[in-house]
Formats: sequence, structure tokens, C-alpha cells
Amino acid sequence: MERTAIIGGVGPRIGESVARKFAAEGCSVGLFARSEDYLEELAAELTEQTDGEAIAVPTDITDPAQVEAGFERVRSEFGPVDILLNNAYPAGDTDSGLAGSDDGPLGAGVAAFERSWRVWAYGAFLCSEQAAADMLAEDGGTILFTSASFALRGGDTAHNPAGFAGRGLARSLAHQLWPEGVHVANVLVDGSVAKPGQRDWSETPDEEWIHPDHVADSYWHLVKQHPSAWTLELDLRAYAAPIRFG
Repeated sequence: MERTAIIGGVGPRIGESVARKFAAEGCSVGLFARSEDYLEELAAELTEQTDGEAIAVPTDITDPAQVEAGFERVRSEFGPVDILLNNAYPAGDTDSGLAGSDDGPLGAGVAAFERSWRVWAYGAFLCSEQAAADMLAEDGGTILFTSASFALRGGDTAHNPAGFAGRGLARSLAHQLWPEGVHVANVLVDGSVAKPGQRDWSETPDEEWIHPDHVADSYWHLVKQHPSAWTLELDLRAYAAPIRFG
């Protein structure tokens, strides 16, 4: 079965690995992010080297007009969207000065708080709204969220509230969309995800890093799940890493 997927937030860790996995499985993939050169290079590689194909769609997922235009471009190239991964991660958005922000009396400036919410919750809502319209008009589909331990514990006043909001959105969408044949699942990635080639797992038996390709395998498993046994929430961590929640 041919599928059309959109990854909202493609970077060199989970987003890229999921794009490679989905394309290898024959999916047509729309790559959303703000880094145009990176997306173009990755899209060309996936189209040339996998059974699927990909297009670069430079998009700020917090801009409603850009999100709508991005989905329209993917639809025009590949057809209705069957899979959405909300993968944008504000805590790693170092270009906006969010990572490690300690401005203001509560440990986070207003701009950092708003940006984190816009990426993790508002942007995911905009993308999910577009994808759900296709899925409800067709034969269902899958909406996945990349989340983290930020969504279950306190600590960072910029990122943790946004994590709670994103997780709440995922669970609310599941409540609304599961009966309509749309599988919504939230994936809590609890730990540090390595860039491709950054770690050598074969030489480190007590590894505490998460391999992005293995995360991608879990995402594909969620896409393929039978409706009689859908997953609502999945948490992933390296076996030697400390458990931060649960």
C-alpha cells in the first residue's frame, strides 16, 4: 500500500531517520522544516536511493499560512496525507535561544515560553488539523507525536508546560479520531538521541544514548498496527539510561 507522509520538523536525528525509514518502506514523504538546503539534499537522496520519494517543503510550522501551503504542495505531488509525524522539538531549537534559557524570575523569558508552546502545541495542532481532514475523507491514517520526559515532569518553565500541552493535544485527538479510524499515538523519547554516526553502539555495551534508526523502527510499527491493538502512548529509552519518569 502506497502512503503519503509528512514529517513536521525534520532534523539530523529522529526526523531524518524516520524520513529514511518511511521512504525505504515505499512512502512518499514531505519534509517540513526551516532549513531549505538541508531538506533539498535529504529529499534528493531519499528519492534516488529508496523505494519511495521525497520533496523538500521549507515550512515554519507555527505559521498557519505556511502549513496550509505546505500540505497543499504535498497533496499536489503525492495525494492525500496518510501519515503525519509532529516532530518539531523546541528544546533543541538553539537558533532561537531557547535551549538552556534562564531569563526572567521563573527561569524562562516570555519569548522562550511562547516559542516553546508554539512549536510543540500550536504547530502540532496546525499540522494535525490539515492531516486529519485528509484522513477523515479517505480511509483513516496515522498521526504521531514525538514527545519527551518534559511532558511528564516539572523543571523547565519554558519547555515543560509546552510538553504537557503537546501530550494533552495528542490524547485529545486520540479521543476524537480513533473512532473515525485515525490512529493517534504519542511517543515519549526519554533520553539523548544521537546524530547518525555520532556513537558506536557495537563498542559500548552500557550505552545510554538512543539510536534514531531504532526510534524510526518503532514509529513504523505504530503506522502498521492493527486497529484491534493500537498504542496510545509509547515510551522509549536506552536500556542503560536512567528512567526519568514512569
